[in-house]
Amino acid sequence: MAIVLSDLQLLLDAAELGSFSQTAAKHGWTQPQVSQRIAQLEASLGTRLFSRHRRGAEPTAACLAFLPAARAALEALADGREQLGVGQGLPKLRLACLPSLAGVIFGPLLRKLADAPLEIRCDTDHSPQILQQLLAGTLDIGFVLQRPAVSGIAQEALGESPIVAVVCATHPLAGERGLSLRELAAHPLAPQRWGDAAEDLVRRLRPLRQSNSPIHLLQPATAARDLALWHGYVAFVPRLAVREELAQGLLHELDLAEPELGRWRVVMAWRGGKRRDAAKERALAAARQLARDWRVD
Repeated sequence: MAIVLSDLQLLLDAAELGSFSQTAAKHGWTQPQVSQRIAQLEASLGTRLFSRHRRGAEPTAACLAFLPAARAALEALADGREQLGVGQGLPKLRLACLPSLAGVIFGPLLRKLADAPLEIRCDTDHSPQILQQLLAGTLDIGFVLQRPAVSGIAQEALGESPIVAVVCATHPLAGERGLSLRELAAHPLAPQRWGDAAEDLVRRLRPLRQSNSPIHLLQPATAARDLALWHGYVAFVPRLAVREELAQGLLHELDLAEPELGRWRVVMAWRGGKRRDAAKERALAAARQLARDWRVD
């Protein structure tokens, strides 16, 4: 039995509302009509989707497992309709990156593509989820931190950025040279959670504190940056994430006696294939140019 896409929306609404009666009211139907359509969907899928009781309808574990696929199918349909009816058929690209990369990637990349005949949708997520979306075909290009190779996904390193300690220009440590972690630990600290090395840094800093005050790991990098800019914190962030603030003199990079704290390795990923996609190739080329700009700076 074929699955009707409108029944997937009915399923999502019923799962959210927990009531066939409320779902029927939302769609302007009767409760028996909703029950019948849900029963037909259950027959098509070969599993029970709801546990019915007098207080409503509770989604089963199978239903909850199926909901993301149902939602993705409806979003794909909506995106296809939009491609047909909006922007006079302009090709659309779906991009995603880590939250900490959003300010580094999206704005500068869209400026480079300002005159390109395409429309871009930008979103943020974590690296594993971005790779999953690339494999599923719901995303065109992702910008992540370096990951192990994934079959079917092309990955290209764009650049590396050292982790640096930064403070606002008026901070007491600004301009000091050869600073130790002990000297930094006497001040409020805001390390961004850039990876496992961030946890190691916190373990090194904690016994150096003069008080038992906690050290919070932050995400994204903009949260640590803002604490440094406006609240007197020492922030530990990738230099790339604060390149504009450093260039404008709003933040000052501290000179440390410590060896390098770690590195941020930014990778561009996309789903490989034989079919040529001019819009994607144009965006990939713009991202490579953006990476060259980073190296020049």
